[in-house]
Amino acid sequence: MDHIRNFCIIAHIDHGKSTLADRLLQATHTIAERDFQDQVLDDMDLERERGITIKSHAIQMNYEHEGQQYTLNLIDTPGHVDFSYEVSRSIAACEGALLIVDATQGIQAQTISNLYKAIEYNLEIIPILNKMDMAAAMPDVVKDQIVDLLGCSRSDIIEASGKTGMGVDEILERIVDFVPPPKGDPEAPLQALIFDSVFNSFRGIIAYFKIVNGSIATGDHVKFFNTGKEYDADEIGVMRMTLEPHERLNTGDVGYIISGIKAAREVKVGDTITHVENPCKSSIAGFEEVKPMVFAGIYPVDATDYEELRASIEKLQLNDASLTFVPESSAALGFGFRCGFLGLLHMDIIQERLDREFDMDVITTVPNVSYKVVTAKGENIEVHNPSGLPAVTQIERIDEPYIKAQVITQPEFLGAIMKLCLDKRGTLKNQVFLTADRVELNFEMPLAEIVFDFYDRLKSISKGYASFDYYPSDYRQADLVKLDIKLNGENVDALSALIYRGNAYDFGRRICEKLKELIPRQQFDIAIQAAIGEKIIARETVKAVRKDVTAKCYGGDISRKRKLLEKQKKGKKRMRQIGNVEVPQSAFLAVLKLND
Repeated sequence: MDHIRNFCIIAHIDHGKSTLADRLLQATHTIAERDFQDQVLDDMDLERERGITIKSHAIQMNYEHEGQQYTLNLIDTPGHVDFSYEVSRSIAACEGALLIVDATQGIQAQTISNLYKAIEYNLEIIPILNKMDMAAAMPDVVKDQIVDLLGCSRSDIIEASGKTGMGVDEILERIVDFVPPPKGDPEAPLQALIFDSVFNSFRGIIAYFKIVNGSIATGDHVKFFNTGKEYDADEIGVMRMTLEPHERLNTGDVGYIISGIKAAREVKVGDTITHVENPCKSSIAGFEEVKPMVFAGIYPVDATDYEELRASIEKLQLNDASLTFVPESSAALGFGFRCGFLGLLHMDIIQERLDREFDMDVITTVPNVSYKVVTAKGENIEVHNPSGLPAVTQIERIDEPYIKAQVITQPEFLGAIMKLCLDKRGTLKNQVFLTADRVELNFEMPLAEIVFDFYDRLKSISKGYASFDYYPSDYRQADLVKLDIKLNGENVDALSALIYRGNAYDFGRRICEKLKELIPRQQFDIAIQAAIGEKIIARETVKAVRKDVTAKCYGGDISRKRKLLEKQKKGKKRMRQIGNVEVPQSAFLAVLKLND
């Protein structure tokens, strides 16, 4: 155990985490030169294109220091706010953390929130100033920020560059010297923390774990503490560039277990593995069921693809247990699924993967959050969809989820960002000047307000400088109304929204105007109405395309023209009664882009 070092890398998105991990793998000769490619731990095309880590990875490296062989276990973490629970479990499996800060951008929101998590678990923090080779690097300014944040001395900060490999040897030496070896009792009953799982189409679910106490051998009969399921350890081993089977793993080791598990929901990140014969008394603290935060309907463009879409989502769920879905139907869109996501990035990635990996054409409805409704009879109902709302007369009150939001920005954008947050029903809790040119704002605001376009608008008003992080806090009573959109008197349930009463009139008017632009003209008038209950609050009309039936009349008596026009009028009346309105997909997405 004295020669094992378990560490993770924490950083904001795009601060060079994956590139620095590449250099560490090369320096320890974990990967052969011919197998090397950039962002080697990011194995999805989507991760490489966007430059973000979506799925965390773990890898073992061997490093020789002063004639002694050390085992270094790197547990990579995703950088985005949507995956913060996965980050917390990865941090819980480590004794040390590399805190990477971009020398050109300085400290940002995600850096701080992940750092607080690492400090909570008493990790040894090694500060690293990355991208030192860039012309725009500001080492002195950013070092001051790190010193203010950590309370370390300037000499503790390692200057590095993931691109050139500068500082990599110093990082490896610092990991060996400063990160403490894992603590634990090798004689105690087995207690291992699951920090990640992946699906393999030949072997089933592979769970990654770190042994806190005890040991595990191939063939052991084990159980997962929180789910209560029992399995045989068919294969255990460590993660190098490929999986490397071992007969036995001991306290402090990071490894994997394959036991023929077919369903991702049976392996929960944060669960504890123990022996069936000699179980541990309690599970490792910190386990939570990951709850979806944002819900949206996903429907196939072609109704005959419904079963294919179900199979595609089920396959995605094998790799991503945090994705939930239930079948639902819509009068406007037919049969589809109500899916739950961790956040908007998660939703965007799932849509992209459906398109790329399964070639599925889908329509996604307006995302919304889950509300808690208390009925007049005192029942508590969780509502994920406006159409699932009980009648107004049966509702006692509606509670909506609130979040604690943290924005870090430059002082010149302070006024515009405060206005944005206050417009979104936020309450400013405090503001702290981290340095002369960086200020941190803390808000409480409804989750529903950031679902639409909050992040995009924040980035545009701060010229891309502001960084944003949030975590859920609680549910609070809200004055919400259900806004329905009607086309020729018929409700389009896919465009319904639960919305704050104060914003309903403005939102209804804007959506009617947007739909008027997008819905193609028919041979009859189309009435677009926004309604709260029976009350119409906004209306627009798409005028009919009029065929010129009098074109063939050259001169002659006016009564001939009038006769043709009367005939056309009767035909239009009949058409109006049986006319169906075609709504293009762009109309469903328009709601998201009302401010463009």
